[in-house]
Amino acid sequence: MSASSPPESALYEAILSRRSYSRVTDAAPKRSELLHLIAAAGRIADHGSLSPWRLIALRGKARERLGSALAKAARLNGDDASSLAAKPLRAPLLLAVVASYVPSEKVPRWEQEAVTSGVAHMLSLLLDDAGWGVIWRTGPHTRAKAVAKMHGLGKDEELLGWLYVGGMPDRTRSSHTKKVTPSAFLTTLR
Repeated sequence: MSASSPPESALYEAILSRRSYSRVTDAAPKRSELLHLIAAAGRIADHGSLSPWRLIALRGKARERLGSALAKAARLNGDDASSLAAKPLRAPLLLAVVASYVPSEKVPRWEQEAVTSGVAHMLSLLLDDAGWGVIWRTGPHTRAKAVAKMHGLGKDEELLGWLYVGGMPDRTRSSHTKKVTPSAFLTTLR
């Protein structure tokens, strides 16, 4: 393949066909499968090899506790809490994405957060490729104190959101894909 021809690898095709699944079935990957995929996702570029991230699996009752924490955060903020308690029940597995900052003179917090985001995105690609439906969800109460407490976060940690994971509702790939015009995003300095 020459440098001017488009890539045609299995990885390239998997990335092109990836999509977010807002609705999933009740099936979910087992811990052993997650560990296998996390090992690969953790290979993301990481300045200083700090590994400034961690993931928290929420299944069963933990999702209900998250719903209660989200509702509490909404009420404290004066927001409507009526629908928040049920949101974490939309998938059988939630993976909380946590930036776990490491003191460093060379690697600023924003860069450590970028690494954490990269791990989450890589993991979402790997889960999608393994046949699981995934969507990354956030919201206005992601960094609320009640939500951080529910997750047991330390003082140098921040929640970036959750990967909602479950079975794909239809194992065939949807034609609904995001179209990107690459030339609109690439500029050249002269």
